[in-house]
Amino acid sequence: MNSAPIWDPHQYLRHSGHRTRPFRDLLARVPDPAAPAADGRPPRIADLGCGAGNVTALLAERWPTAEITGFDHSPEMLALAEKNHAGPTPGGGRLGFRAADATDWTPDGPYDLIVSNAALQWVPGHAGSFARWIAALTPGGTFAFQVPGNHDAPSHTLLGSLCGRPEWRERLGDRGRDSAHVLAPADYLELLTGLDCAADAWETTYYQLLTGEDPVLDWLKGTTLRPVLTELGDDEAAVGAFLGQYRELLREAYPPGPRGTVFPFRRIFAVATKPAR
Repeated sequence: MNSAPIWDPHQYLRHSGHRTRPFRDLLARVPDPAAPAADGRPPRIADLGCGAGNVTALLAERWPTAEITGFDHSPEMLALAEKNHAGPTPGGGRLGFRAADATDWTPDGPYDLIVSNAALQWVPGHAGSFARWIAALTPGGTFAFQVPGNHDAPSHTLLGSLCGRPEWRERLGDRGRDSAHVLAPADYLELLTGLDCAADAWETTYYQLLTGEDPVLDWLKGTTLRPVLTELGDDEAAVGAFLGQYRELLREAYPPGPRGTVFPFRRIFAVATKPAR
């Protein structure tokens, strides 16, 4: 089986408006980096799991003088991020991208801000890296992230049931049936405060109105379905059969309304700030 999903950045960006909103809400709760004035350096920011770079660019809008690096393990995502967003920023900062896997990423120096948007859910045991990442923050620096919290939603439970059917079980194994790698907000809060940070954690359910034909399926093709689609590869018959079965299940679970299809999406947020001294 393929070890990592192959990402399609163009499919992912088809719903960029909805996908960007939680990151904007996260940034609204992030304090400005407090780079030491004595050395005159700009703030240094890392975006862990930057994807196509569209949310990394929002960091440059908020902190235009910052040196910002987006990290991701997908060559497809990094190529598009580099093409569309890399280079100097209008405020005198710089936006760059590098290959890295959040599973074992170790900061290469001090950062004033480390953020991650909808990426850590793919990393089993990611909370075990919090101490290492927070240790790399400058005094007063911040670690902030948001992850999906909808693994009990029909979109995911139906996918797991479908992958477990006899005609797919041997072909797909655990693809589409992986357990959630996300903790409850209270657990994140306990972990982060235990690392001597001032922390906040919360959750929000967005009731997204999706439009078009089979919009929930189209949304999931950009994220949740990537491991399954990667495993089925170029087998067009298998891809068509699987998507056809999943489409029918989703149509029943998420019926369209007169102005679109309502797709509830729960997100979990956390912001942790290291003591200034």
